[in-house]
Amino acid sequence: MIHLPHVTQAKQPMAKDWQELTQLTQGAPLVVERVRLADRDIVIEGAFELPQLARLPLEDQIFIAAFVKSHGSIKEMESVFGVSYPTVKARLNRIAGALEFVDHDPEPSRSEVLDRLARGVISAADAIRELEGKS
Repeated sequence: MIHLPHVTQAKQPMAKDWQELTQLTQGAPLVVERVRLADRDIVIEGAFELPQLARLPLEDQIFIAAFVKSHGSIKEMESVFGVSYPTVKARLNRIAGALEFVDHDPEPSRSEVLDRLARGVISAADAIRELEGKS
């Protein structure tokens, strides 16, 4: 059940999917505090931040889904949305600017480098380069 202060005391709406939830919140920041696994009797409570893509406005989520479905074809996006190449590029750039870059290969921590050195996986010279950030 979603508790919205501005909703009358009658029945409060229940969000059925992200699109409806996004419309209900009208872009306001939200934190998920309870998750229930639908096929089990398990409830997890806490404060869970939504993933970046779920925090985008609904229109941008739809645009990104269409972009992925079109395998990144800007030409196809032009056709689907009836807009020009520069318009598609501008929208992609705006959305990209709202997203944080996720580093798939972050710099190893000092302890990770030293552990690999101790196990003989890397040489002392390699360890020094990595610790200096020159890997």
